[in-house]
Amino acid sequence: MNMTVVGTGYVGLVAGTCFADSGNRVVCVDCDTDKVERLRRGEIPIYEPGLAEIVDRNARAGRLTFSTDLPSAVRDSSVIFIAVGTPPAEDGSADLSAILSVSEEIGRSMNGRRLVVMKSTVPVGTHLRVMEAIGAQTDHPLDYVSNPEFMKEGAAIEDFTKPDRVVIGCSSDAAVATMKELYAPFMRRSERILVMDPASAEMTKYAANALLATKISFMNEVANLCERFGADVEHVRRGIGSDARIGNAFLFPGVGYGGSCFPKDVSALVTMGERVDFPVRIVSAVQEVNKRQRALFAQRIIDHFGDACAKTTLAVWGLAFKSRTDDVRESPAIAAIEMFLERGMRVQAHDPEAMGTGAQELNRLLGANVGDQVIMNEDGYAALVDADALIIFTDWPKFRTPDFDQIARNMPSRLIFDGRNMYDPQLLAARGFHYHCVGRPTHPVT
Repeated sequence: MNMTVVGTGYVGLVAGTCFADSGNRVVCVDCDTDKVERLRRGEIPIYEPGLAEIVDRNARAGRLTFSTDLPSAVRDSSVIFIAVGTPPAEDGSADLSAILSVSEEIGRSMNGRRLVVMKSTVPVGTHLRVMEAIGAQTDHPLDYVSNPEFMKEGAAIEDFTKPDRVVIGCSSDAAVATMKELYAPFMRRSERILVMDPASAEMTKYAANALLATKISFMNEVANLCERFGADVEHVRRGIGSDARIGNAFLFPGVGYGGSCFPKDVSALVTMGERVDFPVRIVSAVQEVNKRQRALFAQRIIDHFGDACAKTTLAVWGLAFKSRTDDVRESPAIAAIEMFLERGMRVQAHDPEAMGTGAQELNRLLGANVGDQVIMNEDGYAALVDADALIIFTDWPKFRTPDFDQIARNMPSRLIFDGRNMYDPQLLAARGFHYHCVGRPTHPVT
């Protein structure tokens, strides 16, 4: 099948690549000429395990190409996926300007019936606006499908090729049949396709992300209570996670959620409720709890050093909002570093993949080059030299079993604030570390 995927961001690039890998001919279109040229050279703009290899394989086979020419791609394709960004507007709603612009261009370029598939995360009701925008530019017939993505950064290839479910929002039997054909290679063991109306499909995406964000914020609230009552949130987490009605996923307390999806989608859902005069109070609370959780962890460190903040150097492990990605959008680490810099602290940071994106984001937020206050270190242990404390924000596998003897040699204070609860407090206390985490008792050094 000949396909076009509009947008070569995280969603579009992964979707287009995986569809090409299953035998389709895919053109990925983007308005960013420099980005397209880089992709043609095999340079992948995002870090996603396994993606570069699949892009290379399909590009060499001629199944995957990159272009800036949307009209040509539309004319040569029977199916067009829209996967452009929907960043938050100033009021928290999703900005649909790119979606509608692309829709109009698709309409102007159609030379026959087309199936247009919305892969971007869009507010409920967007399907009507997109069909109207396309229809205003063409007399050719149009089939429309809402097909939200449910990929996790760091595991996107597996999530796409072995999905928990594929949601198809459509009222056309022919379009549903085409979508089932496209996803058939990923349904070898069992079909996990859910067909519904477009509005329900759009809502499903927001409801799923809001519920996962709710579990994270709820567990962080419980962790804060545990600290105040002397309970251990790890015991509590296992105790409630063993209930099949609750499950273990997303019950790990920490410094709050971040990334490109949860903050944006939670905010958009809150705005959707306001627009129909029905405040979504639980989701609004989730948003506020997450903001507070970031600040609480950073403030705990600031309070520890008090008046000595201006003389303090912090080693930071982890800049990405989660492991296995270089994405620092809405990263708790970036938010905390801003607070540290405001108090005059210096930061020596290390991240396996996100130091480049981290530096760019800090420069963007602070409006200046922060190189004098934030030093990026290729070696995590080197970041500890002359540091007064180690702060952990990201649960990269390499941070899970570090050389604690090396940490102690490079950082004699042996002071760790762990925002991911990766270590055993008792074991670290026995090794002479002052270890502070989230929702667990602090053990005295023995």
